[in-house]
Amino acid sequence: MAVGQLPFLRAPGFSSRFLTSQFRVAQRLPARPPQSRVQSRFCASCDSPATATKPPAPDHRELGLQQELFMTSIYSPGSPILLPNGARIFNRLLDFLRKQYVRYGFQEVITPTIYKKALWAKSGHLENYADDMYTVTGTSPSRAEASEVGEEAEYGLKPMNCPGHCLIFASQSRSYRDLPIRYADFSPLHRNEISGALSGLTRVRRFHQDDGHIFCRPAQIKEEIAKTLDFVRLTYGILGLGPYRLVLSTRPEQYIGSAEDWEQAEGSLKQALTESGHEYTLNEGDGAFYGPKIDIILKDSDGKEHQTATIQLDFQLPKRFNLEYAAPAPEYEKRGETTTDPDLLANYGPVQPVLIHRAVLGSAERLMALLIEHYNGKWPFWLNPRQAIILTINGTQPVLKLARRTHEVLLGISSECSETAAASPSGFAVDLDDSARKLGAKVRDARAKGYGLIVTVGPRDVENGTVSVDMVGIPKPDESSQAPPMPQDTNMSPEELRETMRAIANSYR
Repeated sequence: MAVGQLPFLRAPGFSSRFLTSQFRVAQRLPARPPQSRVQSRFCASCDSPATATKPPAPDHRELGLQQELFMTSIYSPGSPILLPNGARIFNRLLDFLRKQYVRYGFQEVITPTIYKKALWAKSGHLENYADDMYTVTGTSPSRAEASEVGEEAEYGLKPMNCPGHCLIFASQSRSYRDLPIRYADFSPLHRNEISGALSGLTRVRRFHQDDGHIFCRPAQIKEEIAKTLDFVRLTYGILGLGPYRLVLSTRPEQYIGSAEDWEQAEGSLKQALTESGHEYTLNEGDGAFYGPKIDIILKDSDGKEHQTATIQLDFQLPKRFNLEYAAPAPEYEKRGETTTDPDLLANYGPVQPVLIHRAVLGSAERLMALLIEHYNGKWPFWLNPRQAIILTINGTQPVLKLARRTHEVLLGISSECSETAAASPSGFAVDLDDSARKLGAKVRDARAKGYGLIVTVGPRDVENGTVSVDMVGIPKPDESSQAPPMPQDTNMSPEELRETMRAIANSYR
């Protein structure tokens, strides 16, 4: 496949100066100016400093290098490569959302990465979003796929999931009893950002969005928006992010649909925000081309604002895809009203659903950047890519045996299991250092790397059948938490330690 920029141009080749180095880790940072001229980055919550003697605010690109979280390559600019530590954080964020989807009624789907150009024309993206998209065509003439008009078929890498979810809704007959229908999708998206704007994890070309689409009845709009705002509140509270602000963005200059539809959609969002009790500001002309939106805005450690979560109200895509559901008294249903008239209720007819686009994290990569700077190496245990390490005091056989058994117990694996039995790992990130180095050096190294738990195994532990656990890296529970405080140093069996780790992780500490 050959990838180019819409409207259907070939991708430029790499010049020789870019090929002098195959890979670079994280983002190549500009050289710092002389100390006397340094303009340091400062925490967004701090006042402007009188001098430049304060430490600079955390930078996720530098921390990504130090913590071995991600890297980039000249062969795919703007497409971060998550390393094992970064992948652990990424997957735990998505696992957290999947658990909340049960509570908020979302069903996960998996959709294609590329669609024919005809779909993007149908959805309006080809007309309104082409400059930010990539096209994909086959390079082999013998495998060219002819369209209905005899032309070679062209595909587009998807920048959004909404057209695919509309296809799913349209694949079956729907009743008003079925709504709301909520789909969630973690498929990777591609948007052609300008190369000069690319930066670490915050401005990228390939990313993952916790994309969700709610197909609902007009009367359900306010309730669904309120639930989504509650989902955002819950998630950001657990992640420790905030405060955040809400911005209502209205009709842009380039849009699809009628002005009347837009006024109705904007009015619905304003009413939902007002009734929810949330304060918000207005951002005229910054809505999506298909509908107005509520954006959640967070600041990074440098004070720069980033749009993360979003809630968008859309009357246009349901029209373009001819989406409908059957409902009694359809004229009342379209207005979000009800009636008790039996004659009207006996009359069923088609009604167009309302589409709510929503993302809680927004770009998972961008949110990871904010979390990397927010925690600055001191990750909560449940997100920590280095949750525990086991250190041996000496290299005697009994000590090594207990250390290795503890390692297996914490990982949820066993060397004694049958080769045909499926593994059932704990999911914890646990390392083992049984080298001959002195214990003090091992402990210093473990603390420097940010391990949540430091487990030591020595001759006395072998006698007692327990291990020594240092929990100084575990955050204390909040005042509102029901979790009991954990002792800083304790002894317990490997099995007890595994259950303790599970309890800490399940409390999102």
